[in-house]
Amino acid sequence: MNKQKVLYVVHTHPAIRPGGAEGYALQLYDAMQSFGEFEPIMLARSGPPQTTAYHHRRSPVTLLGDDPNQFLFETDASDYDWLFCTSPNKVPLTRYYRDFLLAHKPDVVHFQHTLHLGLDILRVTRNVLPDAAIFFTLHEYLAICNRDGQMVRTLEDQLCLEQSPRRCHECFPEIPTRDFLLRKRFAQAHFENVDLFISPSQFLRQRYLDWGLPPEKIIWEENGMRLPGEPLPDDGTDRKRNRLAFFGQFNHYKGVTVLLEAMSLLAEEDPDIHLWLHGTSLELQPQDFQDEFNRLLHETKDNVTFAGRYKPESMPRLMADTDYVVMPSRWWENAPRVIQEAFAYGRPVICSGIGGMAEKVTDGVNGLHFSAGDPRSLAAAIRRAAEPGMWDHLRGDFPPLHTMEGHVRNMSRYYTDIIGRRAETEPLPVALEEEPVF
Repeated sequence: MNKQKVLYVVHTHPAIRPGGAEGYALQLYDAMQSFGEFEPIMLARSGPPQTTAYHHRRSPVTLLGDDPNQFLFETDASDYDWLFCTSPNKVPLTRYYRDFLLAHKPDVVHFQHTLHLGLDILRVTRNVLPDAAIFFTLHEYLAICNRDGQMVRTLEDQLCLEQSPRRCHECFPEIPTRDFLLRKRFAQAHFENVDLFISPSQFLRQRYLDWGLPPEKIIWEENGMRLPGEPLPDDGTDRKRNRLAFFGQFNHYKGVTVLLEAMSLLAEEDPDIHLWLHGTSLELQPQDFQDEFNRLLHETKDNVTFAGRYKPESMPRLMADTDYVVMPSRWWENAPRVIQEAFAYGRPVICSGIGGMAEKVTDGVNGLHFSAGDPRSLAAAIRRAAEPGMWDHLRGDFPPLHTMEGHVRNMSRYYTDIIGRRAETEPLPVALEEEPVF
């Protein structure tokens, strides 16, 4: 008997632009293909503004590589409406995406992200496939917060815990208060098409509950991860544990400039502490951020190495050369894969003591916290980490890894449950409009 199909929709593919959500989506697809109950299909968006070239073809949907179930969906989202998370041009969704759904007829459509695709894709999916189960994994707070979904206020980078038209207008005074009310209603109207939301952290789940999602429609399920093998062994020496590594995207929210400022403070008092920066996307950042990053990198050239882009298969070697992984994010984060990877390789984490990071890393047990955005607090945490015996102490109690195999089993149960529920309820007839109704 043929397996039922699950379609994974993601805003980009890690082969195009590496990132945590993209990498997780591909691992989930691979794992479902290897030992899942469902046949997976992956549709990843490409095109401007993430990639510069847009190739006009008869159809913008093309195969990615040799895998017959992985596809790229090229659209031009240069005019993407960030406020309402939608694109003015509906044709890619109402024609090409609609045709793709009708050709494959997935039983489950699982969205990993709708950035540059638009929230409209949820309504189009429900219109085309009224019987399908629709899932949505929430990787950040984009529906709640107009500032890139980070819930960090434009006013001195203050952390934000709640959304309201008044508060949002304070961050964006050029946008009328009423537009933020319409933004929330627009997002919630499209979210009504989703059967079940997946939250990889309890912190993020609470933010969406506060925003208005019904408790029965959002569950906590930690992202699964492929086992990298056994934790890396101790090298058997009593050397000072002073090798640090950052893994991720170089942008303002990830706090990499805070980390460089902390390394500048440490340069004179403890020049043996060294940091390696592994990551991408610096060239995509605003010029003022690039200028600040490059200035700080020059100031810390004696105790910081810019390593740049890395491949997932290089992680065992990179982790073997690392004592501590540092995660200095200014925003709440959700369920950072970097933390999962560090723990899997037996490496403690130094992180901002907020949000999803504080949920994953226990201060003084398997890592150290510092005050988000504060380079002096981070420098103090690094000094503490380098104290004799601290590294061994912090390697004693890592939480069990949520394996991708276990994650796939859980997801398959969720899919089957929602498919069964929808089969018991006669769906309302839905017209297949050329343009979705908002």
